[in-house]
Amino acid sequence: MTEISANVTTENGGGVLSEAEIAAIVAGHHRDPFAVLGVHEIKGGFIARCFVPGAEEAVAETLAGKAIGTLKRRHDAGFFEGPVTLMKRQPIRYRLKNGGGDWTVIDPYSFGPVLGPMDDYYIREGSHLRLFDKMGAHPLSHEGAEGFHFAVWAPNAQRVSVVGDFNSWDGRRHQMRLRIDTGIWEIFIPGVPEGVPYKYEIIGKNGELLPLKADPFARRSELRPKNASMTTGEIAQVWEDEAHRKFWASTDARRQPISIYEVHAASWQRREDGTMLSWDELAERLIPYCVDMGFTHVEFLPVTEYPFDPSWGYQTTGLYSPTARFGEPEGFARFVNGAHKVGLGVILDWVPAHFPTDAHGLRWFDGTALYEHEDPRQGYHPDWNTAIYNFGRAEVLAYLLNNALYWAEKFHLDGLRVDAVASMLYLDYSRKQGEWVPNEYGGNENLEAVRFLQQMNAAVYGSHPGILTIAEESTSWPKVSHPVHAGGLGFGFKWNMGFMHDTLQYLAREPIHRKHHHNDLTFGLLYAFTENFVLPLSHDEVVHGKGSLIAKMAGDDWQKFANLRAYYGFMWGYPGKKLLFMGQEFAQWREWSEDRGLDWNLDEYHMHAGMRRLVRDLNGTYRAKPALHARDCEGDGFEWLIANDSDNSVFAWLRKAPGEKTVAVVTNFTPVYREHYTIPLSAEGRWKEILNSDAEIYGGSGKGNGGAVHAERQASGAILANITLPPLATLMFEQE
Repeated sequence: MTEISANVTTENGGGVLSEAEIAAIVAGHHRDPFAVLGVHEIKGGFIARCFVPGAEEAVAETLAGKAIGTLKRRHDAGFFEGPVTLMKRQPIRYRLKNGGGDWTVIDPYSFGPVLGPMDDYYIREGSHLRLFDKMGAHPLSHEGAEGFHFAVWAPNAQRVSVVGDFNSWDGRRHQMRLRIDTGIWEIFIPGVPEGVPYKYEIIGKNGELLPLKADPFARRSELRPKNASMTTGEIAQVWEDEAHRKFWASTDARRQPISIYEVHAASWQRREDGTMLSWDELAERLIPYCVDMGFTHVEFLPVTEYPFDPSWGYQTTGLYSPTARFGEPEGFARFVNGAHKVGLGVILDWVPAHFPTDAHGLRWFDGTALYEHEDPRQGYHPDWNTAIYNFGRAEVLAYLLNNALYWAEKFHLDGLRVDAVASMLYLDYSRKQGEWVPNEYGGNENLEAVRFLQQMNAAVYGSHPGILTIAEESTSWPKVSHPVHAGGLGFGFKWNMGFMHDTLQYLAREPIHRKHHHNDLTFGLLYAFTENFVLPLSHDEVVHGKGSLIAKMAGDDWQKFANLRAYYGFMWGYPGKKLLFMGQEFAQWREWSEDRGLDWNLDEYHMHAGMRRLVRDLNGTYRAKPALHARDCEGDGFEWLIANDSDNSVFAWLRKAPGEKTVAVVTNFTPVYREHYTIPLSAEGRWKEILNSDAEIYGGSGKGNGGAVHAERQASGAILANITLPPLATLMFEQE
């Protein structure tokens, strides 16, 4: 006998497969089915072999339908073999027959590989920046046939198969080809249409059959509770957002007004029957609402596929797949395009810190700790019962980095808000002594995660200059929003968690006690310009028993509304970009829940409608006045006027920008109405009152300054103005 491959023996050069080989194919245990199935050259010609369960007869044909040989059934399960008449090795098909009729199948094993040596090189190096075009399932015209190419990384598996409706979920049918250099398995399957579910059937390194796995690079998924991946074409969106993208690519985002409306897409509004809106329905309602309210961006809690509704999307199993809850992926692309056409940016909450342990997900993907650390001290997150990515593995870094690029390129996203950055940076995050592994220098810094974040930000900003990356980072880690070349993590912005904590703590106190906690509101200015900050009033503050923002405020109902109005005015006048979670703009009383829409009926009431009008006017004022936004991240745009009047709980400062009119912001955080209150100002003359949170149209008492105040120079040289301070209110004055 003569060997013609590592696994194939032939008798007398005739290419007849041994019974043991056939049994291995039929059982699905063969290590390399591509070495025996399909078309192979033998002495004097070619031989074809196929395994099609249920078939009783098989005739080989060219793809054009010309018969080239009748194959012999070597096994009753449906294994066929026989010589075929070909001039060269090429893809073929089989005409099959049994008692139920006849059908044709194109042989996937007669096609060559799709991935090439350059893919192998860059994948091994960890520098492949277009993995999303190579991995997962992609429609392809390959060697004369139409179908889907599948590719998945599982280096420790004995066998990987694609299973789906197209092969009756039979893992013996489409066993994949292993690319030894990279550990990637691939196969081109002709005839697979778009819109069909599929998974990977994986046999682990010890021969164990693993739970069926969803595709890590799937671009579409089934609607929960189902969890298979789905074949889908490339995004066929005609983009009409050139002007929008060009603007953001050519400007310094730190000096632009940025006011973000944070939205949970599943619960912003619901249909009358309680079901979720589609992307197209959201576009019809949410985009005009954001524009009318004056927000510059809408930020979605994660819309990558996730199985468990109460996770709000933060435990994702489909990092490349827009969730099926709102329709097909093209619907999300249409939403983004529609938003961009009216100047509204779209930011996505992105979760590269950890992933859930669902059986169909990434955990122990090929029977080993592939995407996560094997040691639970490094690979398990105790707070969320999730697995932590192994940032020290080049393939995992490439998977995550490519995902950031994918959303920016394929869906034209304007920004990524990166969740749980603090948990990535510290090896001892939420762990006791002995429950974590120090880094190579004995410290608690996760140096591998630092390198990942730096590489991610450098790659995203390098290829998409108009994008924003925003870190949710709650510690004092330095230079989060500083460039990588300056030793920073490279984010564009960082959430100012200290602002949110200190101000809400202050406003929960009865006004009579606030004078003892004046420092809660002044302390933040000591570090306000160390980072490029976003001031977040986010979803985290209105769930899990924390109550809504209006419910957090001290006092009776009137005071609660007045406190919240004054707070919003204070925040919009404070240096930093703005973020407000949905429902808080009209002061929803109920705590937010992901399983119902917001209480939009409240807008019928004057106090709630007034709050919403105030937020709209604050956005309009913030955007129209460069002094309020152009130096949000730079100290020369801020100057204290009154920082020490703790007895009256009054704060006042100037907001400035070169060549622009200066704005003075004054807040009274007591319910005491103060006439003839003296404030210093930077210039003599008339200062126009451009915003008063106590105005009647906002639900206030209507106290104010008749539209303007006058500043006069005193004998001492100081410039002072006597103003009326409404109770629990913020005023803004612009120099005329």
